Order: sequence, then C-alpha cells, then structure tokens
Amino acid sequence: MKNIKNQKGFTLIELLVVIGILAVLLAITLIAINPARQFAQANNTKRRSDVNAILNAVNQYMADNKGLVPAGIPVAPAAAAELSTAGANICADLVPTYIAALPVDPQTNSGTGVGAAVTDCAQVGGYTSGYTIVQSANNRITVAATTVELTDPVSVTR
Repeated sequence: MKNIKNQKGFTLIELLVVIGILAVLLAITLIAINPARQFAQANNTKRRSDVNAILNAVNQYMADNKGLVPAGIPVAPAAAAELSTAGANICADLVPTYIAALPVDPQTNSGTGVGAAVTDCAQVGGYTSGYTIVQSANNRITVAATTVELTDPVSVTR
C-alpha cells in the first residue's frame, strides 16, 4: 500500500500563488511598455519627418525658381492652409521633381488610403494631407501637422 505523504506534486495554493505573481508581472510589463503611447510617439515621429520633407521640397523649389514660393501658399496674417486639393494645392509644383510623393498624416485618409502618400496630384476626389503651410511676411515658411498625439506640437519654420 502506498503512503500518501510520499507523493510529489504542487498544491492548489502553490499554483494560485504562482499564477498571481505572473499576473502582477504581466500588469507591470504592460504598464511599462504602454503600447498606446508607443504608437502615439511613432505617429508623431512620422509627422516630424513629413513636415521636414515638405519644407525641404518647398525650399528646393524656391532655390530652383529664384526665391519664388509655390503658388497657393497663403501669406500671414492669413491662416495657414491645409495641403490639400481645396487648400494650398502645391502638390503639382513639388511632386515628383522635389519630393517623390506628398506625405500624408498617418491618420489622414488621403483619398488613396489612410496614411498613403499622394503621388497623383490630380487624383479623382482630390487629396488631403493633414499638414498646413503658411508664409510669414519675411518669406519664412512654416509647415505644421494639424493632428498631434501626446502634447508636443509638430511644426517647423525655415
């Protein structure tokens, strides 16, 4: 006859303690990683890159055209216009000579899909980039993102 005290195995209490410890560690890891914040930071990083790319393309256009600014960019004190078919439509001036495709905000539907860059400036239904542009009285150009996640603004002036 077998002795019950010699059997090996884990008790129910031991298993519950281990599961509880694992649950606490998982919660701490999820809080530390914070996936929503990581996605927001990634989107803002793309916005910063896009704003710089647009501004570089405008500056290259101006360098090739003796300082002339692409038509359609409003001059302050007018409000900044969105880079879109209905707003500051400078896509044809920049694409594909100065930039391969007009960048689009990661959460904006450009007409070709959410976050898809605009390569066809005359596409049916138009396009919306999610970025604004304005020229100051002293010929400085400001490009900004209309949507930002977290609290830091995304804007560049040159």
